[in-house]
Amino acid sequence: MSQVNIGIIGFGTVGAGTFEALNTNQELITNRVGAKVVVKKIADLDLETDRGIFVDPNIMTTNAMELIDDPEIDIIVELMGGLEKAEEFILKAIKNGKHVVTANKALLAEKGEKIYRAAIKYGINISFEASVGGGIPIIGALKDGLSANRIKTIIGILNGTSNYILTRMTNEGLPYEQVVQEAVKLGFAENPPTLDVNGTDAAHKLAIIVSIIFGAPVPFDQIYREGIDFITPDDIRFADEFGYNIKLLAIARDLGEGLEVRVHPAMISKHHILANVNDAYNAIFLEGDFVGPNLFYGLGAGKHPTGSAVVADIMNVARQIKLGAKNFTPPLAHAIQPKQNICIHSIDELTSAYYIRFSALDQPGVLSRISGILSKHDISISSVIQKGRQIDGSVSIVMLTHESREIQVQNALEEMKGMEILTKKPVMIRVEQQ
Repeated sequence: MSQVNIGIIGFGTVGAGTFEALNTNQELITNRVGAKVVVKKIADLDLETDRGIFVDPNIMTTNAMELIDDPEIDIIVELMGGLEKAEEFILKAIKNGKHVVTANKALLAEKGEKIYRAAIKYGINISFEASVGGGIPIIGALKDGLSANRIKTIIGILNGTSNYILTRMTNEGLPYEQVVQEAVKLGFAENPPTLDVNGTDAAHKLAIIVSIIFGAPVPFDQIYREGIDFITPDDIRFADEFGYNIKLLAIARDLGEGLEVRVHPAMISKHHILANVNDAYNAIFLEGDFVGPNLFYGLGAGKHPTGSAVVADIMNVARQIKLGAKNFTPPLAHAIQPKQNICIHSIDELTSAYYIRFSALDQPGVLSRISGILSKHDISISSVIQKGRQIDGSVSIVMLTHESREIQVQNALEEMKGMEILTKKPVMIRVEQQ
């Protein structure tokens, strides 16, 4: 086959970046694939918006089924996002014998099992490098380069918007609300950036990573996630005094009897390599039992980085088509599926050190009452910082605990609710000690 035809469904930022990469590096791509990769048709509901690149209007349509039912199209590239319609189109494409490339992290994280089963049933290749980390080739590394390893630990900064917000807050001492407003104006964040800042986007990506590592879809609703909207410049300054930076981390660990899978803000030592990943950059730190520690770093979103990952998948599938492949690697790269479902531990079972900030009345006995309740729940205090009186007459008391169980910390904070000495709800941030 001297030509491989593709159809693109969804022509927004990533779709335009994919089309641009295919055109700009057409000769390079042809040489590496051994066949010309041609965009035969593009489907999008908006045919009027200027994407900044020339597209022959004759290949544009508003009807995605024209691509899915076209016998000459070999690969469907789904870049429309969303859940129901994207799932419908992908499943129809698979049944029609078309290979699929997608960047749809939410779909794979929440509905991936059905899609993976369909791909295996119909002997179809489904590729999704662009669903995690933009231009960072983490999916390929996990499926191939690191496939001989048991991956015990994953710690990642997987959302560029949250990382940009926290970086601005750290470097400039700005409040969360101001940075979010500026990020929206500059185009770094959606308006509102809910899925980015509440941990959902990072959890989608973490679910995909963990699914590949263990060979089975992760139950997404069991992944604990927490956002960054409660973080203040005070918390960032106190973290700095303790020797930490605050990052939104996606963490997964193999505990032997189950998995720890969670997304939340965490204090991480300034000496850790992830502590210095700033602005809109993503990074994924992992440890394999044979390869040891690895770090993947780069832009986790954007027209060109994500388009690059989409085209890499297209090229990989096109090579196999060119070679006449009849069988393909299973979507999660495990020929034999695990016998048991993935068991995710509750966040209540987590053992960690904790940062807790109290806003309390400036009067004698306050510290002893707080520490007494913590002691009652077997929580040992490592360090304490107390700052002077604030405008409202309260003082900040900040504690760093030794390792404790999450449920003990939550129970202690629950007992403190309604205490007349506290002027605000306590702020708790977990400390990542990897």
